Formats: sequence, structure tokens, C-alpha cells
Amino acid sequence: MQAPDPGFVESPANAHARSPHQVRTWYAPVAQIYARVRPAHPQELIEWAIAQTHLSNTSRLLEIGCGPGNATLAFAPFGMSMTCLEPNPHFYHLAQHRCAAFDNVTFHNSFFEAWPAPPGSFQAVLAANAFHWLPPEIRCVKSAELLQEDGFLILLWNLMPEPSLEVYEAIESLYQAYAPSLARYEGAIVQAEILQGFGQAVLDSGHFKTVVTEQMTCQVTYGVEEFLQLLSTLRRLEPGTQSILFEKLRETLQPFGETVSLSFLSAVQIAQKL
Repeated sequence: MQAPDPGFVESPANAHARSPHQVRTWYAPVAQIYARVRPAHPQELIEWAIAQTHLSNTSRLLEIGCGPGNATLAFAPFGMSMTCLEPNPHFYHLAQHRCAAFDNVTFHNSFFEAWPAPPGSFQAVLAANAFHWLPPEIRCVKSAELLQEDGFLILLWNLMPEPSLEVYEAIESLYQAYAPSLARYEGAIVQAEILQGFGQAVLDSGHFKTVVTEQMTCQVTYGVEEFLQLLSTLRRLEPGTQSILFEKLRETLQPFGETVSLSFLSAVQIAQKL
């Protein structure tokens, strides 16, 4: 099963089909906003992943597509040596700045597909909302190749934060008119099915053992302007279209108050190398 497009988890069919230039520049206009408004992965899931994979300050961890360093900042305090790859130069420089206090973290402005490393170099490979950006014929094969014997693949996911159904129904017509790709409502059951599909794809690759998943429902509350900033990180719109959509969303959301409450499924999936 593929995740819907667009959103925090973009459809693999669309994500890995992007040209190298598109991947390098896709989030460039909203890099700072992305770092600020995207919800963090719960600390409980980070600690669970560390425990399950036996990572310590002597371990070596490779992070694929680290973005602005949101997940990097969650793992870095545990002291393991982290090598982080990010093809987008805006994210790359931002992640370097945000993680400057951690001597155990290094960054490379590189695509995972093209990055050279000796086989068996890492105890774990981490991807936070990034694994689906990789070509399916490469992501599991190369991840397994770079892992040491019995190493672990760690996939962190935050699915689409959604307002209550009442709020969504009030704004759906605006999405349909100005940003049709945003016009969908998943809910917890569908998001759980999406996660199951991601895990099954890893198993189907034939390079990893049984996938273990830990997940939880999360709630976040944004001011209306923060909510609009969050939307700006989901799909790039033409400036004129975005301006009109956001103005109409402000008007439509006004009766619901000054904040927007969102819920989403957050998860970590761990698979051990065969």
C-alpha cells in the first residue's frame, strides 16, 4: 500500500520519481518553516528505538535524508557516531547549524544513492519520513549492504496531522478549489494501514527480518497562522494560489477559534538485516 500524496509521507510512486534537481530544491523555500513547525517524533519512540537496536556511544549510525536535522537532534544526545546525508543544500546547512554542539554528528551534502561507503560500516541506518523518497530498487538493498551483520534499519514516520472531521469538512471545498491534492481525510485506521504497507515493503525486499512497529496517536495544537505555515511545507503552491487559499482558510477557520487541534499517527519501524 502506498501513502497518499501529498503530505508528510508522500506517495513513493511520486517521491522517488522526482529528478535530482527537484529533490535538492523541493523544500528549499520553506526550510526554516519546516524545521520550526513540523511536529517532533515522540521521545518515547526515540528511546524505544535506541533500546531495540542496542545503540550506544560506541555505535555508528547512518541517517538518510536528515532534512533540517529534526530527528538528528533527537538521536545525537545518545552519543553514537552519526553520519547524516542530505541532498538539499538548504536543509544541509540548516542541519549543520542546528547540530553544531554535537561533535559526534557529521553531515554530507549528498544523495544516499551516490554516497560511497564500505559495506558493513554501520550498526543502524535511520530514515525519518525519508525512506520513500529513495528508489525502491535501491533503498533496501543499499541499506542492508551498509549495515553490519544483524544491523538494524530504523524508520521513523509522522503521518499527516489532521484536524477534527468537523473542521476538515468546513475547509474541504477550499482544498478542492485551490489545492486538490490536500483534499483527503485519512483518520487513524487508514494511517495504520499506510504504516503496515511501509513495513511490508521492507519485508518484501528480502533483505530484512520481521518488522517490529511501535506507534502512538499524537495531538498537536497550532495557532491558525502556524497551521497555515504547516500546510506550506506539505505541497508547494504558486504564490498567488497559496495567498488566496490561506486568506480563505483564515476566514473559514475563524468560527472555530484561534487554534487548530490536529491528530496523527507517529511510529517507528525496526527491521533487522538478514
